[in-house]
Amino acid sequence: MTTNIVASPRCFFPGADTVALVEGERWFAVHTQPYGESRAQANLENQGFRTFMPKRHKTARHARKFRTVESPFFPRYLFVVLDVDRDRWRAVNSTFGVARLVMRRDLPEPVPRGIVEALHASTDEHGILRLADKLRIGSPVRVLAGPFGDQLATLEQLDELGRVRVLLEMLGRKVSISTAAKNLFPLA
Repeated sequence: MTTNIVASPRCFFPGADTVALVEGERWFAVHTQPYGESRAQANLENQGFRTFMPKRHKTARHARKFRTVESPFFPRYLFVVLDVDRDRWRAVNSTFGVARLVMRRDLPEPVPRGIVEALHASTDEHGILRLADKLRIGSPVRVLAGPFGDQLATLEQLDELGRVRVLLEMLGRKVSISTAAKNLFPLA
């Protein structure tokens, strides 16, 4: 069985016309081994698969020192382009760094159309998601980090230094908190 791979850049980065998929191709989620996202991506690309792994800047603390590192936006996940009728998609599951393709029954489950494309459109030239650019006062957001991580809120104030004030619904009343814009995910 031969595999026809479309000749185009394998790794997706802004500025390149790499998001365009040909007929039959879809984006699929790949669940990786712990801390194996980069290894899985490199090994998939070496096999000719096109991949996309959105990243974010994260503050890491070690031995009382803080440093900013690049980290996957979705820990243990990345995206791969496949045509299940054309590509040898089962090879993805046996790739070093990959735990498994996200499946539904016996076939890989495609990511809903538009999601990966929207993520790709929000990345900079280094593949870092810049979601703060999409923030609008009054719009709903999800807090990603800190003591209120994974809470829904409404954006109340945004300044030029990247600090924001959001309103959280807690115990039947609205509570205002401050955080960095990078800690928010726009929902609208």
